[in-house]
Amino acid sequence: MKLKPGYYLNEDVVGLAKDLLGKVLYTKIDDEITAGIIVETEAYFGIKDKASHAYGGRRTNRTETMYGAGGIAYVYLCYGMHHLFNVVTSVENDPHAVLIRGVEPLVGIEIIEKRRGMSGTKGAISAGPGSAAKALGIDRAFNTKSLLGDEIWIEDHGIRYDEENIAATPRVGIAYAKEHALLPWRFFVKGNKYVSKPNKV
Repeated sequence: MKLKPGYYLNEDVVGLAKDLLGKVLYTKIDDEITAGIIVETEAYFGIKDKASHAYGGRRTNRTETMYGAGGIAYVYLCYGMHHLFNVVTSVENDPHAVLIRGVEPLVGIEIIEKRRGMSGTKGAISAGPGSAAKALGIDRAFNTKSLLGDEIWIEDHGIRYDEENIAATPRVGIAYAKEHALLPWRFFVKGNKYVSKPNKV
């Protein structure tokens, strides 16, 4: 069942980042459906978060998507080659977002393998935000797309992880955020091979 609009309007982005573990992210491109179980996320707390693109109320052509009401996709290009997919959350003008860092292939695995040029049994196929997005065919064309439509959406299949099976660690690659780099806002499923490194706690 697709997540309801109200799910995305929750202002607790850290709680949502954790709750999204086990949810299933779908894309439909040229009538081909692929999906993966979300196994790794990071929370970004908008204008108060030094690691967020919207820190300090920054509004640019790129970040404007984050200021929309929760339930849309924020996709940007990192290092000029990796597309990264974020779930925009909270209410309008409160630019919270959850970066999807890893998915476990579930639907359309042959399509995913073709996109990534490797076997679906290899964790690297969809571990890490760039790999996860590529596996599901997500690029800048998905930026601002509604997560309530038929091109990209998230479903609840009833997959739940116990607290002892979820790790909470500092986010990756944000040393510039100073003290905020230490916040334990990266969540992942312990022992899942589709989680990016470092995946130990």
